[in-house]
Amino acid sequence: MIELLSYDFIQNALIAGLLVSMASGIIGSLIVVNRMVFLAGGIAHTAYGGIGTAVFLGLPIFLGASVFAVIAALIIAAITLKHRERMDTFIGLMWAVGMAIGVVLIDLTPGYQADFMSYLFGSILAVSQSDIYFMATLLAIIGFIVTFWYRDILAVSYDSEYANLRGINVGFFYTLILTLSALTIVVAIKVVGLILVIALLTIPVYIAERLSTTLYGMMLLSALFSSIFTLIGLWFSYRFDIASGASIILVSAFSLFLFLLINRLRLV
Repeated sequence: MIELLSYDFIQNALIAGLLVSMASGIIGSLIVVNRMVFLAGGIAHTAYGGIGTAVFLGLPIFLGASVFAVIAALIIAAITLKHRERMDTFIGLMWAVGMAIGVVLIDLTPGYQADFMSYLFGSILAVSQSDIYFMATLLAIIGFIVTFWYRDILAVSYDSEYANLRGINVGFFYTLILTLSALTIVVAIKVVGLILVIALLTIPVYIAERLSTTLYGMMLLSALFSSIFTLIGLWFSYRFDIASGASIILVSAFSLFLFLLINRLRLV
């Protein structure tokens, strides 16, 4: 196993896994406390349209997926802030249309053999140096924004009416959280894929939420758990020659099961 660390693609995979895990821990906490899990799922599937567009136009995958995901986040923010009763319908529509656009454009790309598995379940071993720069920059931006506006984000996340009375621009921070979620989802797709990305954003958070009393502590614990699950998942992926994304999520799910079981036994 130690010999593997001499390979650049393994080093890139480990670095990418840790960067995405930390970003997912922070943003996943905000997604959960703001009850945005369904919204994040809609953004994730809409991003597939950006992947198809990037492939068709010969653009970087991250660029196409990021543009689509951010646009989806802005639309969802506008809808949920003004027409919450229609939220499910619009998100379901964007979910389906985004996926359809991606599939059609990939099919129309001359000579391109679509590797759907890598998009659906991740391809962390294919992470490039430029991908890592993108992930590191995103993590730095997330860290700065959450640190600088922590009190405002805390107020908006737990009591938006109180935050509004304090003069905090609730709409701005709600949109900001969704936009950061969109970009985090895009980079997480590279690690665990489109289908499993929501699990990465929620399972570590679920455990951290029950072990912490503050949003800040929840973010730190989520990032820590996510990093541990990712590293263990990558080891299992190498050891048993299975998909890395699926392996990471199964490790996360098993850890959640153990956590719930231990809690249950403590209460008996």
